[in-house]
Amino acid sequence: MHARWLTTLALVGFALAIPSTALADDVTGSDRILCAVVEVNFCYPGALCEQGPPWAWQVPDFIEVDLAGKELRTTKASGENRKTPIGHMARVEGQVVVSGLENGRAFTFSITESTGEATISLAAYGKGGVAFGTCTPMDQGR
Repeated sequence: MHARWLTTLALVGFALAIPSTALADDVTGSDRILCAVVEVNFCYPGALCEQGPPWAWQVPDFIEVDLAGKELRTTKASGENRKTPIGHMARVEGQVVVSGLENGRAFTFSITESTGEATISLAAYGKGGVAFGTCTPMDQGR
């Protein structure tokens, strides 16, 4: 019964996430993209995965993806002043893909250019995670 309940919760969570991804924007050709993290899932060996809002795992609500500057940043409004260098980036088949490594954690962002939908993965010793978000181009004047 417990597994059935978790499956039901996962399906409901997925269904609730669908409308929010519909609010993403076309980011084709943008060098500065703002992504809002909507849902985070973390898994540990031998345990069930946990799902929840970004703040439950100290994941920023918003992440600036600066392709020209090769950097990920938190927004000024967050007050966190966090920066992470992008190690690799590519635009391939309608996807913006950025990845890197910092403090023993590997990450990958995959953003669909035409919809702005994002899938973000994180791998570290003894844990892994995937997050989903929506992105929009940032104004050039910001």
